[in-house]
Amino acid sequence: MTDPIPADFWQGVDQFNQGDFYACHDTLEAIWMEAPHYQKGFYQGVLQLAVALYHLSNHNWRGSATLLGEGVHRLAAYPSDYAEIDVAQLMRQSAVLLRSLQELGPDEVEAIAQQVFHPVDPAQSLCPVIRRLDADE
Repeated sequence: MTDPIPADFWQGVDQFNQGDFYACHDTLEAIWMEAPHYQKGFYQGVLQLAVALYHLSNHNWRGSATLLGEGVHRLAAYPSDYAEIDVAQLMRQSAVLLRSLQELGPDEVEAIAQQVFHPVDPAQSLCPVIRRLDADE
């Protein structure tokens, strides 16, 4: 990738990680629409994960499962460390959540949403997090 990462992307990352998925959608959609062709899939993949989590927060099992799958699939086309993001980790976390949704099914969407957004133990949250590669852990 030769084009710089737009500053608004980092705003979208912050919104994603703070659970403000609707605002993240708006921020990333503007970037995705203006991105060069080879970057579009990356931004769209992250955008789809944000929308999936927004759907999950509204207990929309189908929307969440569908967009998680599409987002992970799009991100799979990019290197594990694309755009200063740990893409591999984001995909792993998203795939775990998708498997949970698929295994438990639509009747358990409220329980899954609870595990994602209000876990008893925050270390056990199923919510994906976008991590920068240069971030100190």
